[in-house]
Amino acid sequence: MKSKVDQFVINHVKEKRIEKKMTQADLAYELNVSAGFIGKVESSKYAAHYNIKHINNLAKILKCSPKDFLPKDPL
Repeated sequence: MKSKVDQFVINHVKEKRIEKKMTQADLAYELNVSAGFIGKVESSKYAAHYNIKHINNLAKILKCSPKDFLPKDPL
């Protein structure tokens, strides 16, 4: 089970990924992880989630601020 904050981050990363017309495989390549990892992160069936290093690198890849993936207020 993913925490509320993990799911918030995941949803926002996925939204940005789709906005940039990137596939899970494209993002995985840029993030230097397996496509399966991205699939597991985006699936509710697995506990996989992004860590703070991922969030920083995702912001570089998706050309935004790491803050764009985090909630304004605590969840």
